[in-house]
Amino acid sequence: MTNHNQTVLITGATSGIGLELAKLFAYDNYNMVLIARDEERLIEIATELQEMGAGRITIITKDLCLQNAAAEIHHITSQHSIHIDVLVNNAGMAEYGLFSETEVQKDLCVIQLNIASMVQLTKLYMKDMIEHDKEGRILNLASVSSYQPSPMLAVYAATKAFVLSFSDAIAAELRDTDIKVTSLIPGPTDTDFFRKAGMEHTRAAQDNPEDPEIVALVGYQALIKGEPHAYPPGIWQVTAMSSLLSNQNVARMVEKQMQPY
Repeated sequence: MTNHNQTVLITGATSGIGLELAKLFAYDNYNMVLIARDEERLIEIATELQEMGAGRITIITKDLCLQNAAAEIHHITSQHSIHIDVLVNNAGMAEYGLFSETEVQKDLCVIQLNIASMVQLTKLYMKDMIEHDKEGRILNLASVSSYQPSPMLAVYAATKAFVLSFSDAIAAELRDTDIKVTSLIPGPTDTDFFRKAGMEHTRAAQDNPEDPEIVALVGYQALIKGEPHAYPPGIWQVTAMSSLLSNQNVARMVEKQMQPY
């Protein structure tokens, strides 16, 4: 896929893997629609990306934990006649702790953001891509947790299992079209994720997390090529091992990584 005045929409574009992906699209001169909750940070990032070579940049301040946010984003882009060629569903969150003790509203927010909003954005923009009968790309952020039941991150890991299964299914449905779906499957990565989830003290957060620049580059290259999966270095071995063990054994292994360092 080459960029001929194409537009990418990125959720969670102001930090971590989302920001690094945005930089890569900027270097390749894409027009951009950037989604995040922090308007001030969005404006700051948009200026930086413009200097890197991005084309037209539109910022939309939305909280994708809210039920109507995805539809509102699609309405805004439609109103402004912005056709999305590449959709990057990067935004995500986790709630760390025993499931019996986490706040149910935060658990539901994780599900809304990681699953419901992602599904809605995918459906809305995929239908647009099909209607325009043009080449399209969708990148969904899965995780090594997609393969691993994760004590202390029970809801998060379950949502990421959904993301991978969903992405593989729609990729198969679109096999004979010019629209390709890619799942990016990183392990623990050096971003704000751990701090926001309240788990910066865990082994998972401190045992050599991956560089978000490398993770983003692996995802970007796979997306452009239309590959179904993007594994940063070393992750495919972890997923292969997980597939050989029972869920109970995997959960016990992951539980150790969730303990304080």
